[in-house]
Amino acid sequence: MWRLMPWWRDAVLYQIYPRSFQDSNGDGIGDLPGIVSRLDHLEWLGVDGIWLNPTMPSPNADWGYDVADYCDVHPDYGTLADLDRLVGEAGRRGIRVLLDLVPNHTSDRHPWFAESRRSAASSKRDWYVWADRPNNWRSAFGGPAWTLDERTGQYYLHNFLAEQPDLNWWSQGVRDAFDDVLRFWFQRGIAGFRIDVAHAIVKDRQLRDDPPVIDSAHPVERREKLARVHSMNRPETHDVLRRWRSLAERYDPPRLLLGETYVMDVRRLATYYGADADELQLAFNFPFVHASLDPAELAPLVAEAESHLPESAWPVWTGSNHDAGRFATRWCRGDERLVRCALVLLLCLRGTAVLYYGDEIGLPQTPLRREDLRDPVGIRRWPEDEGRDGGRTPMHWSREEGAGFTAPGVRPWLPLGDVAACNVADQRDDPGSTLAFSRRLIALRRELPELREGAYARVDAPHGVWAWTRGQTVGVALNLGRRRAKLPFRGRLLLSTAGDEAALPPRSAAIVALA
Repeated sequence: MWRLMPWWRDAVLYQIYPRSFQDSNGDGIGDLPGIVSRLDHLEWLGVDGIWLNPTMPSPNADWGYDVADYCDVHPDYGTLADLDRLVGEAGRRGIRVLLDLVPNHTSDRHPWFAESRRSAASSKRDWYVWADRPNNWRSAFGGPAWTLDERTGQYYLHNFLAEQPDLNWWSQGVRDAFDDVLRFWFQRGIAGFRIDVAHAIVKDRQLRDDPPVIDSAHPVERREKLARVHSMNRPETHDVLRRWRSLAERYDPPRLLLGETYVMDVRRLATYYGADADELQLAFNFPFVHASLDPAELAPLVAEAESHLPESAWPVWTGSNHDAGRFATRWCRGDERLVRCALVLLLCLRGTAVLYYGDEIGLPQTPLRREDLRDPVGIRRWPEDEGRDGGRTPMHWSREEGAGFTAPGVRPWLPLGDVAACNVADQRDDPGSTLAFSRRLIALRRELPELREGAYARVDAPHGVWAWTRGQTVGVALNLGRRRAKLPFRGRLLLSTAGDEAALPPRSAAIVALA
């Protein structure tokens, strides 16, 4: 039977970019059998679930986020049998598997779109968003969000690439088809989905222009000078999420819906949980992801989440992902002391923690040349925007040729980076390494109920220090400033990056059993 407390509330989730985790067949591309071969590492580390970036068949215009078949596996990664084996082998280790669901758009090679564009009278014409003339909506990747289909004389909507036509969620056929997709995977034992652009599924039915905006915290709105209130962020999206939540709750245990809710306002973020926590169980906090590693920026965002999330809702925290890049570089600028502070932050706040593959060893962004790029964003915008490839490069398993990711002499799909400076094998043998610290921290979280379930309360602390308690028994302090500081509470030191029981050096963290 399902526990009273859902498994994911206690969980440390681990995001895997399948093309870059482990190549099992020597083609330079990571795959599902490769992930199976590394499950022992994940079990040893102590994670509770893995989220896989898209594994479904795709032409890879946007590396899996242009889906051509929602109920199969991309041949680069293996077969449905390989995915079933991964679910089974992970389950034997107490690890659940989440997939990536892309409901906002399909590939232009999906059979649904081929039928939709066949004629204006097609049975699936209303499965996509068509218009006689374009409005002012802009693609998140730059340029107009509309492309003319010369065969039928109408324009189709694509909020991303032209190869990614947007589905029309006003169509009952689309809603029913996705119910079938969810059932297909849930019945195969998938524990849930991370839902791509969960805030953008439904579009304004009248296709009204987006209004101008002078300033915005959202990077696309800031670039395009338009507030995305009609092209995305429609209130009707919540109807779809409630429908999916109802479906997910019919399974034992209930399946998890984790949303990519790319909104830059915590109050709006809170709405995606539903007023009665009947929509997403978890919704990513992107204001937190894009803030600096500074208490003055991050602590108020945590306070807002604590204040505005529905009473029964649960936060989720991450610092890295396949779009935002790696926190070891973006937050920490390669400083290993700050990397450990960031790990303490993510794993000791109230909420579910999500680590991106390589976070556990402090893996940095990989510097790339223009000719190395595979990401359409970087290719389009170089050199102003280097794109997302630097945070998607292969995992460093060892310092040997191929980094333990692929066979020696094989060219991986993206460059490896400096494998000698940062890899699993070297850190596994070093009790003072970031990997060893990550494992101890995850184990401590599992050991102490207050670190998983205890209430968050900020504590007054010196400038540059962010301190809080979890419940009545645990205190956490990060000194992100430049001066040595006194610990703001007394007790027994449980884990520290560099301090003692009385003080924290600059760029250090401590977890204390309160006296």
